[in-house]
Amino acid sequence: MTAYEEQAFEELKRWQAKMEKRPSLFNRAAKGLQTKINNLIPEKVHKAITLTIEKMTKAVLYGAKYTTFKTAKTESLQISEAYIKDQINFYQRTATVEGAVTGAGGILLGLADFPILIGIKIKLLFDIAAFAGCDVKDYKERLYILYVFQLAFCSQQRRIEIYKQHIENWETYAASLPADVDQFDWRTFQQEYRDYIDLAKMAQLVPVIGAAVGAIANYKLIEQLGNTAINCYRMRWFSMKELNG
Repeated sequence: MTAYEEQAFEELKRWQAKMEKRPSLFNRAAKGLQTKINNLIPEKVHKAITLTIEKMTKAVLYGAKYTTFKTAKTESLQISEAYIKDQINFYQRTATVEGAVTGAGGILLGLADFPILIGIKIKLLFDIAAFAGCDVKDYKERLYILYVFQLAFCSQQRRIEIYKQHIENWETYAASLPADVDQFDWRTFQQEYRDYIDLAKMAQLVPVIGAAVGAIANYKLIEQLGNTAINCYRMRWFSMKELNG
């Protein structure tokens, strides 16, 4: 391996250990706090968020809106990840500005931030997949994108399940998938994502402080998503490298 590949491999191992780590007492306490917060949020807000995530999931699985990217396959992990990191930085700047603008508007514009930010994240993931050499016109690759998305934004307990069942052995799992995309459990997906995102984003709905909260939260969420995606595609890259000898 090259020096860059060795460094990436070590980073990947540390990330994998984090994905397999059992939920801590703090994680379980945070989940309980989240449940209490959810009970205080108006039902119309819950419905709006749920509907947005549901439509986003279905658009990724069934639609062609996000599937117009050309695969940018390269044999060099370093070159591929250089492009990917540039994309992450670009979308971080975009999301930061968007979060500040919508956060400054309080509840109404804060609610508008949810679908906008989801769109930014999905666009980023499709760009990453293309630079990683994946054909996103294949529904299995779009499904993988959803699992990466969910892995980045879910509880630690659910994260272990997704990592073990869908990410760690993706090639085997993908080979077993039927042609029918209706198998995807979007209800669990949207619930897990919504429960995570509320903690980071609900303060954005508060006037005055909303702008700062929105900008910082969006920056960190894109950073988290980008790091998760890089390591998920690194796993596949090293797996293929091993298979190819």
